[in-house]
Amino acid sequence: MGTTQIIAVLVAAVLAGFIGWWFLGKHEEATGMATRNNNEQSATVVVKGGYSPSTIVLKKGVPAKLNFDMQDSTACLSHVVFDKLGVNEDLTKRDVTTVEIPTDKTGTIDFACGMNMFHGKVVVK
Repeated sequence: MGTTQIIAVLVAAVLAGFIGWWFLGKHEEATGMATRNNNEQSATVVVKGGYSPSTIVLKKGVPAKLNFDMQDSTACLSHVVFDKLGVNEDLTKRDVTTVEIPTDKTGTIDFACGMNMFHGKVVVK
């Protein structure tokens, strides 16, 4: 086996390892708590290569707003979709887009980008 073939095999092995880690590895999610002020709560989600934090915890029964701070020009992240709530917001119209979240019952509300490639969730406790 020549040098070129050995290098090609090594590059392929490293690439296969990276792909396996990316799709099968356990990745930590950033979790954020909403800030409460009087009888309201809010949290900011930075949209830049994904959602940060990707999990937001809200208190049941306190009106809540999520502020999506758009810092990415990727077409996929240009919309945020809450299927359960029937919300599909275009994040490119403003620097920060606010979505009101119902907190009348406990549970998880998932959200995703317009192409369903990046995900996040709201947990109401």
